[in-house]
Amino acid sequence: MKKKIFDTIKNELKRDFVLEKPKDLSFGHYATPVAFSLAKELRKSPILIAQELAQKYTKNDIFQEVTALKGYLNFKLSNGFLDEYSSWALTHEDEFASDKHDEKILLEYVSANPTGPLHIGHARGAVIGDTLCRLGRHLGYDIDSEYYVNDAGNQIRLLGLSIYLSGIENVLKEKADWPEEYYRGEYIVDLAKKAANDFDENIFKDEKNIEILSDWGKDMMLSLIEENLRQIGIEFDNFVSEKSLYGKWDESFAKLQKSDKTYKKDEKVWIRSSDFGDEKDRVVVRDDGRATYLAGDIIYHDNKYQRGYDRYINIWGADHHGYIARVKAAINFLGYDESKLEVILAQMVSLLKGGEPFKMSKRSGNFILMSDVVQEIGKDALRFIFLSKKADTHLEFDVDVLKKQDSSNPIFYINYAHARVNQIFQKSGKKIEDIRDIELKDLTPNAKNLLFNALLLPEVVEDAFQSRQIQRLSDYLVSLASSLHKFYNENRVVGSENEDTYLKIFATVALSIRVGLKLMGIEAKDKM
Repeated sequence: MKKKIFDTIKNELKRDFVLEKPKDLSFGHYATPVAFSLAKELRKSPILIAQELAQKYTKNDIFQEVTALKGYLNFKLSNGFLDEYSSWALTHEDEFASDKHDEKILLEYVSANPTGPLHIGHARGAVIGDTLCRLGRHLGYDIDSEYYVNDAGNQIRLLGLSIYLSGIENVLKEKADWPEEYYRGEYIVDLAKKAANDFDENIFKDEKNIEILSDWGKDMMLSLIEENLRQIGIEFDNFVSEKSLYGKWDESFAKLQKSDKTYKKDEKVWIRSSDFGDEKDRVVVRDDGRATYLAGDIIYHDNKYQRGYDRYINIWGADHHGYIARVKAAINFLGYDESKLEVILAQMVSLLKGGEPFKMSKRSGNFILMSDVVQEIGKDALRFIFLSKKADTHLEFDVDVLKKQDSSNPIFYINYAHARVNQIFQKSGKKIEDIRDIELKDLTPNAKNLLFNALLLPEVVEDAFQSRQIQRLSDYLVSLASSLHKFYNENRVVGSENEDTYLKIFATVALSIRVGLKLMGIEAKDKM
């Protein structure tokens, strides 16, 4: 809708301009301050320029009227245009709010270490990434989703060691000598008992078997992580193993050295990441010749760029903020365009239950398990609340609020609006097919504004994806549901002389709610 309106206005203005939505729709559905930018060029006041431009527009199929107000050019859409767009949308639900973009994107998210079940911190990045993927694909982008499996390094050996020592204590019933750092939680005990069944309890009698337990435990945890993700409707196109890429380190390291951005100091090899805003240069090869943790990211991004995407999006936890500059520096030193990499940081999540901190599960050790929260509030509520705020802001919510069946629970409030429309249609004895093509006439301002707001979904979806601020979609759905409830409470629908008109508008509202929720990975409810 916005694109068509923009193109129509541009045909007359013959120049680029900004198109805004006034807060008060009585002024118009759209407005532009273009007269202010023309004032210096034309040496006239913006007020006079806006008045002259308004006179160039006459009533047409799109605009009911075009007026000038304090230098702004305001456009009111015609009933016929909104009516025609509504009929099209109700007939083309799968195409509604979609688009075509010629860009290939590799989207990497979650990438949690396969050393334990997913906790709520992982879940936020997972839901944001999956929803961004859904939005992008609906808009026509060619997106591949990817999980980078950190299966190399000390954390995997520590998993094997934790299973091994737990097996000594819980299978062999002997005393184990635990180190200061190890993985805690009943899931480690469960893994040890399962290992005794899958192998033999003798696996816990020789330290040489820790490596076997590390690989086995990693596979078990990765399977559990995939199961956790499926619980909230998330599946990945690709899983890439860090360990499998380490064989290409020499190739990536040779590229770095060609850049003249590496140097040797204290028997270590450093990259000049401070040239790209990093607080200091970073070591990529230790004094004993072993590659550092950063080397894994370097190899992985070398591999990513070799696959030839137009853009790369990483969703990381907020604690990885310091990695951005050093990774972008390495990408540049490898000979690639580092501006093609975009990093979204997901802040931490705090949970309450009845106003008190949510208790951690004994199964997890130190974290709140995502699966426990899903069990408390369900997949849909979890997905919605994780999309209700900007990714880089702290999120706190009370699980008890999300169980309430009233307007304090946003997902209930939105679903109730969708179910209410379904109920009204049942009460009227009509189906969408009966009113889809009727002509909307004599719309009251409130009815017209409700229809206009329902048809804003396409630009909300586009904006949410382009800005990477998915909360704009959740905010829109809450606002749209509120508008529908308010209109319903103020107007008689079934049995009124405007029944068919209101039913068509309500059907359009329900369509936007249904499509919007679907893009968030949530299925709209027909009954409450």
